[in-house]
Amino acid sequence: MLDVSKIWKKTLEEIKPSMNPAGYNTWLKKSEGYSFENGVFTVSVINKLAGDWVKERYYSKILGILKEADDSVESLEFTTDSIEKNKDKEKSKDSELPLNDHYIDLNDNLNPKYTFDTFVVGSFNELAFAATQAIIKKPAVYNPLFLYGNTGVGKTHLMQAVGHYYKNNLSKKVYYITSERFTNEYVSSLQNNKTNAFKEKYKKYDLLIMDDIQFLSNKERTQEELFHLFNFLYDNHKQIIFSSDLHPNYLQNLESRLKSRFSQGMLIDIIKIDTESKIAIIQTKLKQSEKELAPDIIMYLAEILDGSIREIEGLINNICIKSDILGRAMTLDEIKDMTKNSNKKTGLLEFKDIIKAVANFYQIEERFIIEKNRKQEFVKPRQILMYLLRTFYNYSLASIGEKLGGRDHTTVMHAVEKITEDIKNDKELADEIAKLKPILNL
Repeated sequence: MLDVSKIWKKTLEEIKPSMNPAGYNTWLKKSEGYSFENGVFTVSVINKLAGDWVKERYYSKILGILKEADDSVESLEFTTDSIEKNKDKEKSKDSELPLNDHYIDLNDNLNPKYTFDTFVVGSFNELAFAATQAIIKKPAVYNPLFLYGNTGVGKTHLMQAVGHYYKNNLSKKVYYITSERFTNEYVSSLQNNKTNAFKEKYKKYDLLIMDDIQFLSNKERTQEELFHLFNFLYDNHKQIIFSSDLHPNYLQNLESRLKSRFSQGMLIDIIKIDTESKIAIIQTKLKQSEKELAPDIIMYLAEILDGSIREIEGLINNICIKSDILGRAMTLDEIKDMTKNSNKKTGLLEFKDIIKAVANFYQIEERFIIEKNRKQEFVKPRQILMYLLRTFYNYSLASIGEKLGGRDHTTVMHAVEKITEDIKNDKELADEIAKLKPILNL
């Protein structure tokens, strides 16, 4: 009996080099040998359009390859039956099937892409990574583990990687959730008189991962529920991991007792991604996409990207798609043209140049910004500089403080918060910052 699956795989291997990569990936990559009856070889494709497209362009060539494999093949047909059956099977027996890269396990909300195998360690996140390695070797050694930093620096990836390890290597019960969804679930339980079921659900986990804690601001009853849940999990030596965009002490409208709980474990700031780490991330994403770029292109991308891993992934995906369409690797000039109108920040100044620009704008000497001088004429430019470095250049609080005279990160945080609030009511200040931005290429 003809092995349709094996023959079709070999046919794909032969036809692929002669096709445009984009066409192959779109229409044939997910096809499979379906059946062979009465001389008709049937192939399952993703949809009817795919079958029509392949039939119109490659029917004769594919049929010739099939005939060479087995001369009893007389004709070629396409169907969507197998794909549809698989979809139905996944809907009815989701928990029995292995998840692929596109499916999130609804039992724990873990994304299969976010594992330690796909996580890139650099100087910007090595402390956070080391902490996760400690808690997978000795659960609850740091409890809670609290990661904070700007959006897109890999907090979610790292937390979920811990979840996968606990689930697959330690056979622990794991649950990942955002604070916003946790709030919605709690409100729903109140409305439906199911608060006890809500409480019991979360008490059963060995590892609870809660993302974006900042969204609990002003949600008093949810905060109270989380406080009691935290105490239960902590007292029973269950690992807890939180994330936020800010240090817990600076989260607005959050109960002090919750802030105290968040701070009693290990708090780690994932700082701005350095150029070397961006290069490593780009190379990893290219490897995952089975693509290559010249070293000068990789360096160019690392320099213009602002440090968000999500933005790096988005641009690399865009480049890969366009390369598939072109059927070749893109040139540096083509990539420069593609990125010139994007919202990526190009031409950002060096730290020393930023200080110089701010000092010149306020007509003071640079040393007065760095020195610990409390005169108002120097304090204001210094605070504005801290605000700009944190808000637009994504420097960490610690690195800003270190570069500006060895100040504590709390001093920097206070300055950033003050300027952020003052801008709302001080038109003169808002105008000054608006004038500074083009000077700084912002």
